[in-house]
Amino acid sequence: MKIFYTGYRVLLITLLVWIGGCQQNTTYGTEPKSQIIIAIDATFIPMSFINSDNEKDGFEVDLIKEIARDAGLKYELINVEWGGLFAGLITRKFDLIISSVGIIAERKKRMAFSIPYLQSGAAVLIRNNIKNVESLEDLEKLNATVGAQINTTSYYFLEKYPGIKIKTFEKFGHAVIDLANNGIDALVGDSVQVNYFLKNNKDLMGQARFMGSRMTSEFYGIVIRKEDKQLKSKIDASLTRLLQNGTINKLHQKWQLGKFALVPNSNL
Repeated sequence: MKIFYTGYRVLLITLLVWIGGCQQNTTYGTEPKSQIIIAIDATFIPMSFINSDNEKDGFEVDLIKEIARDAGLKYELINVEWGGLFAGLITRKFDLIISSVGIIAERKKRMAFSIPYLQSGAAVLIRNNIKNVESLEDLEKLNATVGAQINTTSYYFLEKYPGIKIKTFEKFGHAVIDLANNGIDALVGDSVQVNYFLKNNKDLMGQARFMGSRMTSEFYGIVIRKEDKQLKSKIDASLTRLLQNGTINKLHQKWQLGKFALVPNSNL
């Protein structure tokens, strides 16, 4: 009887240790993975895009390399369409999102964010042949058609103006093409995107202009599941160091993000 009890106790302890080990490998809040998967929507030039060598490139691609190097993280960077980013994070298909995601209250209900790494906001590009228009209220009076990428903060911003007809696009570049072809009167996008396309798209040169300056202000952060507190701490610590040592400022200059995109201080 004693032998059976001893054997049963050893078996039980072994089983508990095995279960505990399995839980430790999959629980992010207590023990991060040895390699994490990071998602990015590589359609946002110059923040993240696929270059001529078919490689991921851009400000955020460089930034995540620096963060991973500083934090000692091994990672895989995967390209995911914007519409699948948040659901994929919540269902654990990947562990982080870095894709110019604005830190807004609605998103913070479901997800956590790192400290900010960039301050940007919505800017409006309008056709030059539309005169005497300097605000979205002016566009409302014209019952203008304005384009925006679906489910972005620019799109949500436009919804505040019921007199404007909103035309949605899966990709920001499609809105640019439509503007160049006179399919829409104006478009709203992140100031970095708008700045890049205005300077580099020959079809827009001389045909469009910034309407005023930046219309909104928002901070970008890396998106993390709420329960992954240890991973968030690592990311925040690395971002703080990179903000303080000037690395993020250098990347801003390298990718010419423009005067409407600002690198925040590390105390935010």
